[in-house]
Amino acid sequence: MEKALRVYGAVLRLVRRLPKDTRPYYAKYLRENFVNYREVDAGDTQSLDELFHRAYNHSIWVLNKYSVDESAAQKLKEICCN
Repeated sequence: MEKALRVYGAVLRLVRRLPKDTRPYYAKYLRENFVNYREVDAGDTQSLDELFHRAYNHSIWVLNKYSVDESAAQKLKEICCN
């Protein structure tokens, strides 16, 4: 659970780097996705790792879409991909 909260916080910080008019959409999207997956078994590390990896990949895609340097996601990468 702690790792999921760290991922959530890191992605939320990345949302703040997006253009101001897009932030509400992505903040809501982020929250909805985390709520949708709250039933995932905390002991199922393979599923959780997959979800964290997808969160990282999607974050990179969104950052690139808005021309935000993807190095901003370094902390998220450390949390998700290690």
